[in-house]
Amino acid sequence: MVTIISNGRSSITVFIILCCILLHLADIQAATPPSFSFDNFSQAEDKDSFEFLGGGATIDNASLQITQDTTENVPNLLNRFGRIMYKHPFNMWLSDEIQASFNSNFVINIFRKPAWNAGEGLAFLIAPDLSIPDASYGQWLGLTNAINDGKQTNKIVAIEFDTEKQDYDPNDNHIGLNINSVNSTATVSLDDYNIELSPEVPTNYRVWVHYNGTSKVMEVYMVQDGQPKPEKPLLSKTISLKEYVNQKSYFGFAASTGNPQIELNCVLKWSLEIDDLQKKSDLLWLKIGAGVGVPLVTLLILCGVLYLNKRKRRGKGGDEESKVLGTQLRWLPGMPREFKYKDLKKATNNFHESMRLGQGGFGVVYKGILQDKDHKSGTEIAVKKFSRDSVQSKDDFLAELTIIHRLRHKHLVRLVGWCYEKGKLLLLYDFMPNGSLDKHLYEASNENTLNWRRRYRILAGVASALHYLHNEYDQKVVHRDLKASNILLDSDYNARLGDFGLARALDNERNSYAELGLAGVPGTMGYVAPECFHTGRATPESDVYGFGAVVLEVVCSRSPGISINHHQRLYSLVDWVWMLHREGSIEEAVDERLGTDYVVDEAKRLLLLGLACSHPVASERPQTQDICQIISGIMLAPNVPPFKPAFTWPSMVTACSSTDSTLTNTTFSS
Repeated sequence: MVTIISNGRSSITVFIILCCILLHLADIQAATPPSFSFDNFSQAEDKDSFEFLGGGATIDNASLQITQDTTENVPNLLNRFGRIMYKHPFNMWLSDEIQASFNSNFVINIFRKPAWNAGEGLAFLIAPDLSIPDASYGQWLGLTNAINDGKQTNKIVAIEFDTEKQDYDPNDNHIGLNINSVNSTATVSLDDYNIELSPEVPTNYRVWVHYNGTSKVMEVYMVQDGQPKPEKPLLSKTISLKEYVNQKSYFGFAASTGNPQIELNCVLKWSLEIDDLQKKSDLLWLKIGAGVGVPLVTLLILCGVLYLNKRKRRGKGGDEESKVLGTQLRWLPGMPREFKYKDLKKATNNFHESMRLGQGGFGVVYKGILQDKDHKSGTEIAVKKFSRDSVQSKDDFLAELTIIHRLRHKHLVRLVGWCYEKGKLLLLYDFMPNGSLDKHLYEASNENTLNWRRRYRILAGVASALHYLHNEYDQKVVHRDLKASNILLDSDYNARLGDFGLARALDNERNSYAELGLAGVPGTMGYVAPECFHTGRATPESDVYGFGAVVLEVVCSRSPGISINHHQRLYSLVDWVWMLHREGSIEEAVDERLGTDYVVDEAKRLLLLGLACSHPVASERPQTQDICQIISGIMLAPNVPPFKPAFTWPSMVTACSSTDSTLTNTTFSS
């Protein structure tokens, strides 16, 4: 063994790396964490995902209605209780040290008429099974009842949103951490935070519930929906879930009403991301294998030396870079599965041209088919192979992966895996059988043109995804490359926003185009906001500008980057639509291939929204929350002036200097 070790320090380094990998492999989550995301709820599509308990629980008005959903039949609201639980259980712990971390994000509305006395409350719940205690109405919140309240056999942990004061409550407007009882372990009055759970004016509230399985800390954040996530939680409490919940437990919501206290208990959106502990369980045997003794250590050293010598013959630099990058990626929390290059090569038929789906500025995308073990069927995937030089490509690869590996939204393309091997960088995504949106707008015949219903639904989906990136994800993310070719369509023509090669998290202040080392501003003419060409920086407002270009493109089936000849004058798409708006004939911009097969009011609403998003002044563009509400019809179409406003151009000195706050503005007429 001395002879082997004497081959050099590199051999020892290889040995240490291999041993560390074995010792810590059980703590690496190589599989995608179990997760789900419901941006709204459909009785037809989502009912099989939930268990409805208590009689009145249902899906109605695109929401989970935990108790009866009626405002007219008051007797049906008295002394009611219900639960809606996600049907599939999750593994909550392996041991005292290994407990699952989870992040849940949901929007609630506790509705009451002004004449109602709100009560009793709603709760986010972790439960041992798909059942509900009898007579859990009133103060019991659908969690316990007079017989079993406080019993350790309940095995429940909940976050309550209480609207009726009991003797043990601080008031009738608080949140609390409940363990096997409705008498909370910790409570926080919401009066101090200007939050009223059930105000006279119906209000949606967004809630984040985070549990850290390592530190054993439960945190609850809450704001009015549309506002950014607070920096500090309203409630923070140390709790070891293993002591209170079953190893296999279910997530869901519970609620109740009383007499005369009544309310409607609604959940409008819900997402959950939780660690996959099964992978850790499967890998525990590797820890045992790491302690078998000197023979294994000797073998590892020998393998390390042979491997190092082999790599030396191929050149040193690439191997060290591969090991460092691979280690970085494997230790990212929540990383999806790592694939072998040979398997991806086989899945794409050696990256054959016939499997090619498209190409962007950062790589080529191929269709792949991953064979199952029985080789009787396969899973279709999209494989993005980065094609730029190794240093720049590695940065692009890491930038894209660190942004998207934890994103969970039904209208974002889901990352399913990655590979970094032999200097090759690859990302794997869900395969979108209907390709990109631009192909359906420009390559389809009149007979196969995208119908109006699908176009409207696509724009609603993209708006929802953009709102998630800007306001609902843990970090504020700017996409920076929003355009029709980056919007993919699944088998039902639902939109999936993809290609995060330019995306950056604003929290890290990495929103500059210049950092990519590219000349000018990357992006496609017509989609990039005018201020970006001067400042070189992307913002949520510049994403909104790109969305406005997409809205006009989808309605008109015309590219924002081409000129339109109208009365012997050339217009850009946005100027053309603005000119038609000024003339009072904006509906003439609608794709003529649709004929009369579209909803005129919806078309006008979208065109005005597209113009509002294309406002030359960034601060005048609508927020993503307003965009979603305008598309859904909750808000009226924006008020757009008949003439396109002038663009105010900041001085170059101001744009480039971080210390000079003096503004010198030049105004250009549109």
